[in-house]
Amino acid sequence: MIPIAFLRQFRLGDYAIFDFAVSLLGFYLLSPLLSKIFLKLRIDIPRQNWLYLTLPIGVATHLIFGKITPLTRDFIDIQGHYIVKIVIIALLLIGLNDIKIVKKKI
Repeated sequence: MIPIAFLRQFRLGDYAIFDFAVSLLGFYLLSPLLSKIFLKLRIDIPRQNWLYLTLPIGVATHLIFGKITPLTRDFIDIQGHYIVKIVIIALLLIGLNDIKIVKKKI
């Protein structure tokens, strides 16, 4: 078996490509289930929106649990990393764009 340390050595700047790939694959596989769960809560989230929301949800989750990763660190840095901030906020806005609240049927 290939150790994760080997897979995480391939990077794009400070960010491990393996982490992005696993996150996107996980949300891709879970998106049908997540969409059905939220539809029962009367929130219609299209499956492709989960892919856009992967990074914003990841950053928020890491902040909530106090696990500061390089992406989270760059996002909360006040002094710079504006491209990271713009990308995360743009992905959040694109991901929230097609979400609809389903009205209860009479």
